[in-house]
Amino acid sequence: MDDEVVMSGDDAHDEDGSARASELWWKGFFEVLVKQGIAQTALPWYRRRVEFLLQRYPGVRSVDLSGEAVNAHLEAMDGLHLPSWQLHQTLDALQRFGTHCQCSWLSAVDWLAWRRRWHLGFGDGPRLTLTEIETGSLPTDPALREFAIQLRTQQLSLRTEATYRDWVERCRKHHGLPSAGDLQERHLGPFIHHLTSERQVSSNTQRQALNALVSFFRETRGVSTVEIGAFQPSKKPRQMPTVLSVQEVRNVLAKITDPTIHLAASLLYGAGLRLMELVRLRIKDLDFAHRAILVLDGKGGGSRRTPMPEVLFALLQRQVERVEQIHQDDVARGFGLTSLPLGLSRKIGSAAGELAWQYVFPAQRLAIDPLDQILKRHHLNETHLQKLVHKAVLAAGLTKRASCHTFRHSFATHLLERGYDIRSVQELLGHRDVQTTMIYTHVLNRPGLAVRSPADLL
Repeated sequence: MDDEVVMSGDDAHDEDGSARASELWWKGFFEVLVKQGIAQTALPWYRRRVEFLLQRYPGVRSVDLSGEAVNAHLEAMDGLHLPSWQLHQTLDALQRFGTHCQCSWLSAVDWLAWRRRWHLGFGDGPRLTLTEIETGSLPTDPALREFAIQLRTQQLSLRTEATYRDWVERCRKHHGLPSAGDLQERHLGPFIHHLTSERQVSSNTQRQALNALVSFFRETRGVSTVEIGAFQPSKKPRQMPTVLSVQEVRNVLAKITDPTIHLAASLLYGAGLRLMELVRLRIKDLDFAHRAILVLDGKGGGSRRTPMPEVLFALLQRQVERVEQIHQDDVARGFGLTSLPLGLSRKIGSAAGELAWQYVFPAQRLAIDPLDQILKRHHLNETHLQKLVHKAVLAAGLTKRASCHTFRHSFATHLLERGYDIRSVQELLGHRDVQTTMIYTHVLNRPGLAVRSPADLL
C-alpha cells in the first residue's frame, strides 16, 4: 500500500480512481480501530462520519483540509440536532482518522472544547448549562472538577463518579504528584502494574481502574486514544459464587427482625436484584397488576422485568402505603422532593415531588442532594443493609461467606435446579452474555416454562 493512500482515506480515488485501493485503505484503518477498542458494529459508522466530512469539500485531499474547514463542518453538525451519541462518535471518528493520517488540521481543532460543548446536550431534550451542573458540590482540584463535570453531563451516577475520581486520586498519590492535572499517560502503566503485582487485584478491579483513568484523560485532555504503556495483566481467576440452600436462605431471613430490611433482603433473593437495583427501586417500578418489578438503568444501563414474589405482594403494598405516609409528612413540612438524575430533573423536575418517583426503600432522614444542594429524601443507605445482612448471616450460624449479592446467586441457582432454562434465567438476571449466567451451571434447554420466583417456596 503506497504512502499516498495511507495518508488519506480519499486519496485512493485521486489519481486512478481505484475503488479497490480505497477499500484496502479502509480495511487497514478498521484494523487499527479494532485494536484501539472500537466495536466491529461501529466501524461502518466511523467510516460514514469521516466520509461526510470529505464530501463537504470535494476535490480536496483530507491532509490538505484546514482547521477552519473541519471546525465549520462540526458547526454544521451541531445545527443538525443529532442525538448526543452521534455527535460524540463524529468527534471520535474524525480525531482518530486525523491521528492515523497525521493530518495537520488535527492540532487546529479544540477537541476538548467540542466534547464539553456537546456533553451539555442529552439527545433531543433541553440542554443543561454549565451553571446548572456547577450548582452541586464539586472537587476543588481543577482537573478532578473538570472530570466530575464531564461525568455528570453524561448522566453517570454519583457512585460511578466517586469511583472514577477515587482511581484518579489513587494514581496521583501513588506517583506523589501534587494534583491530578499533573498526571501524564506515562504514569498509567506503572500504576496498573502496581495494582496487579503488589496489590494483586482481580481482573475486574484492574479493568475498572483502566476505564476510570482512560476516561479521565479523554474527558480532561480531549484525546481519542491513551497510551497506557506496558503493564502486567491480572490473572486472578474468577471465583465460583457462594450459593445458599433454600433452608439457609430461610434461616438468614429469619434473623432479620427489622420488617423493612427483611422485605428488602427478601426481594434480593425473590427477584434476583443487585444491591443498588434494590435500593434504587421507585414506587412506579412496582407493577402489582402484572406481579412484576421493572428494573431500570441496571448494570450497563439495561432494563428488564423480574417476577414479584407472591409471598411479598401484600408486604410490598404495605411498604408503598408507608412510603406514601412519609411523603405526605415531608410535603406538610415543606419538603417532599426525592433525588433524580441531573438530566431527568431538568426535563421533568416536577416528578421529584410525585409519589410515583419516591423510593420504595427511602432513607430515614432528609439529606442535601450533591447535584443541586436541595434538601431531599434519598434511598436507603446500601451500607446499612449490607451490615444487617452480615449480622443475620453470623446469627444464623452459617460458615459460608455470604453477602447481599449471595441472595442473587442463590436466586439463579435455585431456578436452574428447578428446571428453568438458562435463557430465561439470563433474562431475569439482566446478563448480556449467556456465558455470565453459565457460571451457575451447565446449559439446560427446557424452553416454554413459566417462571415463578423461588421465594414462593419458602
